[in-house]
Amino acid sequence: MILTVCMSPCIDVNVEVDSFNVGRTNIAKRKEISLGGKAINVAIGAKRLGAQVYSTGIMYEENGALFEKALSKEGINYGFVSCEGRVRENYKFIDRKAMLTEVNDVGEPISKQNAEEVLKRVEYLSKMETDVTVVSGSLPRGLNSDYYGKLVGAISQNSLRIIDANGENLLAGLREGVDLVKPNAQELEQTLGIKLKDAESLKTACRELIARGTRMVLLSLGEDGAVITDGDSFYHCKSINVAVNSTVGAGDAMVAAVATRIRKGSPLPELLRAGVAAGTARISTFERVSFSKKKSEEIYKKLKVTEF
Repeated sequence: MILTVCMSPCIDVNVEVDSFNVGRTNIAKRKEISLGGKAINVAIGAKRLGAQVYSTGIMYEENGALFEKALSKEGINYGFVSCEGRVRENYKFIDRKAMLTEVNDVGEPISKQNAEEVLKRVEYLSKMETDVTVVSGSLPRGLNSDYYGKLVGAISQNSLRIIDANGENLLAGLREGVDLVKPNAQELEQTLGIKLKDAESLKTACRELIARGTRMVLLSLGEDGAVITDGDSFYHCKSINVAVNSTVGAGDAMVAAVATRIRKGSPLPELLRAGVAAGTARISTFERVSFSKKKSEEIYKKLKVTEF
């Protein structure tokens, strides 16, 4: 089983207008609402790839039922710690000139009691025939990187650990020891305070993360594909050309695919190829929720992995 831990669910609201006028009434031409949260996306992606998945973490009383309904529709079991308030909502206003105005909600804080309850659930669930535990995304208001470390540390040693975070949260998770991390290039630069100038600086940065506490690094490079390493061997896979619908959730799709393969002991090249295939399937899928196993498998067959 794959366990995903979501600490910061969100609802994305995209609104198209002719012209966004500050201080005036704006008429929406189109409105699209989608459920977000990195670990939620990972759970749905892994389930669509055929894995048994359980989702836990934080959910809010007022509108959290939307997420539970979506997970049930995908056949995913869940058990969240229920908190007072609403899931945060992020608004994107797009006008006819393709100008984007964003308004992001900071979200509701959670109580110390609820935070402790999440740790207990992760500790318990990760012992229950869980092959892989994925902690992905940010923390709610009021919790800091120390808690992120506790969250990763609560995972049973019998479960593989994957984290998708950046900055102090990533460093805190590394101190607890993990099996794989998946930053993108920008997050890696931000976390280590460095600039990736060439292949050697990239390798040095990945080895730094390994020295700090991970066995493997999967580094996403956007349109340039991704690199995976265990510190000794480095492999690169560039995606095929596809019509891009949206890049939202591409990294989560990569994590979902890697989680389904790493539990089987797949070698680095296979993990990388599967991750890039799923990420590419996601960006070329019109549906905002996730991607199909069929499309991921079709792309997988067309990808080539080379030593880096």
